[in-house]
Amino acid sequence: MATRQEGRGNIALLIDADNASAAHFDSVMTVLAELGTVNIRRAYGNWSKATLKTWAALSIAQAIEPQQQFDLTKGKNATDMKMTIDAMDLLASGRVDGFGLMSSDSDFTPLVTRLRQDGIPVYGFGLASTPEGFRRACTRFIDVAALKAAEVPVVKKPAASAGKAKAPAAKAPTAPAPVPPAAPQGKAVDPEVVRLLIDAYDEAKRDERGFVALGPVGQRVGNRSSFDVRNYGFKRLSDLVAAIPNFITEVREGGQTWIKRIK
Repeated sequence: MATRQEGRGNIALLIDADNASAAHFDSVMTVLAELGTVNIRRAYGNWSKATLKTWAALSIAQAIEPQQQFDLTKGKNATDMKMTIDAMDLLASGRVDGFGLMSSDSDFTPLVTRLRQDGIPVYGFGLASTPEGFRRACTRFIDVAALKAAEVPVVKKPAASAGKAKAPAAKAPTAPAPVPPAAPQGKAVDPEVVRLLIDAYDEAKRDERGFVALGPVGQRVGNRSSFDVRNYGFKRLSDLVAAIPNFITEVREGGQTWIKRIK
């Protein structure tokens, strides 16, 4: 069987439209570009419901196939079953190299586990309240609210003045002071993630100065956790590690990042 190459695959995005917001679709598509091209886009739900009106409009603009599923029995979600059947059919076809699942429903945990058993990466996209079992089952789980917030630039407004400000007296020109590089900004990293990074660092091979290449560390963490740096407001793992006081980072020739634990 041919080796799958990250970023060059045929990706299927399956959307639980009853359980996901259309406002996050663009952000999800941007993330899935890491795996490849999203050629299969399907949204599942009862399209007779007014709550899916936004998804209905988006399906036309973004070539999403609406998959109709009536509510056959009150309190039972037939949509989940339809999504699961389609995912297994796509897996059996051998034409899909990765999946994206937009849902916060833990009922998809067995499906994700089965897909990954075939070596297929599965990216989950849901809310921070998504049950831990589903989050951990995914190759990567991305909090869509955090992802959306990271894309909105913060614009600082000038402070309002009580009166007309007097023009400052002219001063002799001086050389501009050097501006230190801005530190990566993000929200606090979970202690569990810090522990995973420390464990991965301890297991990795170090150089004579105690530094470890970040690549192998990230790979070890990825084998044990589905966390994604974007959940914490960072774009790269190197930015996240630089913000953790337990480590110092060093960029070497070729742009490779190395890290060293200091506490």
